[in-house]
Amino acid sequence: MSNIKEENRRVAVQPLLPVQLNGSLTGAYDIYPRHTLGKGKVHADYEGLVEWMLLQKEVCIDGYTGILWDELYETLQLAFNRRGVSVVWHFAKDAMKEEEEINAMIAPFLGEEGSVWGTRTHLRLKDFFKLKEHTVTSALHIIIGTGAALLNEKAPVIYLDLPKNELQYRMRAGVNANLGSSSSEAFADMYKQAYFVDWVILNAHKQSLLPRIRIFADTQRGESITWAMAEDLLEGIDNVCRDTFRVRPWFEPGAWGGQWMKEKIPGLSQEAVNFAWSFEMIVPENGVVFESDGYLLEMPFEWLMFLQHKAILGKHASIFRYDFPIRFDFLDTFDGGNLSIQCHPSLSYIREHFGETITQDETYYILDCKDDAKVYLGFHENIDPAAFRADLDNSVKFSQPVNIRQYVQAFKASKHALFLIPNGTVHSAGANNLVLEISATPYIFTFKMYDWLRLGLDGEPRAINIEHAFRNLQFSRQGAAVEKELISVPALLEEGKDWQLIHLPTHREHFYDVQRIELDTTVSFETAQTCLVMMLVEGTSISIKTATGAEKVYHYAETFVIPADAATYTITNLGKGRAKVIKAFLKEEHPVFSNIMYE
Repeated sequence: MSNIKEENRRVAVQPLLPVQLNGSLTGAYDIYPRHTLGKGKVHADYEGLVEWMLLQKEVCIDGYTGILWDELYETLQLAFNRRGVSVVWHFAKDAMKEEEEINAMIAPFLGEEGSVWGTRTHLRLKDFFKLKEHTVTSALHIIIGTGAALLNEKAPVIYLDLPKNELQYRMRAGVNANLGSSSSEAFADMYKQAYFVDWVILNAHKQSLLPRIRIFADTQRGESITWAMAEDLLEGIDNVCRDTFRVRPWFEPGAWGGQWMKEKIPGLSQEAVNFAWSFEMIVPENGVVFESDGYLLEMPFEWLMFLQHKAILGKHASIFRYDFPIRFDFLDTFDGGNLSIQCHPSLSYIREHFGETITQDETYYILDCKDDAKVYLGFHENIDPAAFRADLDNSVKFSQPVNIRQYVQAFKASKHALFLIPNGTVHSAGANNLVLEISATPYIFTFKMYDWLRLGLDGEPRAINIEHAFRNLQFSRQGAAVEKELISVPALLEEGKDWQLIHLPTHREHFYDVQRIELDTTVSFETAQTCLVMMLVEGTSISIKTATGAEKVYHYAETFVIPADAATYTITNLGKGRAKVIKAFLKEEHPVFSNIMYE
């Protein structure tokens, strides 16, 4: 067996998902949300996998990068040896092109050396391989490794996966490498290739394998594994995509991080220096957990979109296809620091330079704050862009502080306020905020202009991107127009005896809208064939009952999704005071919808 110890496989403060978990941990925010498959559907052993393979003549064991393939092979070989079974192994890595050739092939998509960003690739996994047929004899033949299914187009597939956060924790530990690489590199370089090359290619590959996959397996725990038969898991996915669901959140410390999540969310590491943000629902990187007999199996969220994007997105499915368009995340600056002064790219810029389809239009919903909390937003009247640029450049060159308040407006934060941040808007969340960031899904394209002269947690300055920022800043967002156009003014839409539906209008650039449901007892609505991303932002807990008759309980600060196909939903307040539920959803029509194009 491998000599890699469990604690050396990952570098993270996030706890590892347990193999088995029975019942609720807290009765409050749950860091392990899970969806049941029924009894006997999730298995936690290699022996069952081996027994299934013995019934086959050929098997492909395919999977994502980050899988510890050598450990898996050794474990399976020992199991076959115990049975006295001879197996002919074929290793997918042996059919890959030379590393030098692969590096030359992917180089155009990795941007400049030292840059944070590249461009989404158009390559496919087969481009990494020298494909050839394998001769099959009477023995059991197993092809193993990323891309295994390309080497035999008829054999059934066992697909191994792991959530993106665990993949990154392994990157940090240096125990895995990028697609086509023989060794690990610096984390930032590995992440860039993963985002712009590996994940694009491997997501397309695994989607193409769906008709052949017989078993799905979760390999995030090293020597342990959980798995399910494809038909059982697909039935479970079908069920949750017509009801409600949560993805599994994950949490990260950072240079500006705070203490709110550490204090309020049970189960997080108290040894972490802080928590800067949470991936509440940044679905390119979140997973969905399924449960049977207490055993847990996590699948990356993209599987739900590949299988049920029409059920999830409803009337917008033909526009966004397999991309989930809305994200929720927390930015925690409680007893922490200010976020960097930053902006995000325009739609044309993100498409031309980074190959993205939509851009990073954001809002800040203030879930909680202290009395002195502020949000930096928009410029002062008659700003001099050249003077602002000069001060920023001098700050980088000479480590000089910048009087940001001379250029950027600061507004008092208050609970339940919504600040609008369309692309090109200068902004930052000040200290002592817990921000629910409601945004379009792109999430790494932040052009930092000023980071308060602090160092990252690694002791190094964080990247500053003044040139990119000044190609996108909207200097017309200044003066009195900022408060008028970029701070949402709530308006009552509907009301009943003890409930109100309040509109929090977004900017014309935003293709999503925001509403807040406030209730004392219970209220019902229709989805109108639109996907809803929701969170309880005041109160202790609520239940959601959909047209299926299923009913689920959600607690304060938990993000959940009501798919379009849920049809109707009834919210019941389970707490003593008034409950407030935020709801984000795609607008009925928006100019960007007609301009979204996929290959």
